[in-house]
Amino acid sequence: MLRFVLKVLITAGVFWLVAYLLDGIEVLPNPDGPLGEFGTWLWIALIFAVVNAIVGPVLRLLSLPFVVLTLGLFLLVVNAALLGLTAAITDRLQVDGFGSAVVGGLLLAIGGWFADQLVEKV
Repeated sequence: MLRFVLKVLITAGVFWLVAYLLDGIEVLPNPDGPLGEFGTWLWIALIFAVVNAIVGPVLRLLSLPFVVLTLGLFLLVVNAALLGLTAAITDRLQVDGFGSAVVGGLLLAIGGWFADQLVEKV
């Protein structure tokens, strides 16, 4: 349980960094929420974690021929789709266009790998 909480916290930080770096991804924080603006980042990270855990394996399995054919580059499209699905679920995340989704998905994948490396040591 502690590992999941740490991973969601790190993912919230990665979402903040992605929204800060990319113009096409915007998070609309809710200062009146239970945890303030930070709660919005946690909420989006939690939704992304659930989408990634439930829908992610199915998309990766269905896209396996394309992943093999492109030597893994199609996983960027899968990550972009997961980010777009997260934006469709919540009204606090906006993704403007496919290019922003691909770059955002790449940064989130790198952040997720970094989170996995940190959580393994705990």
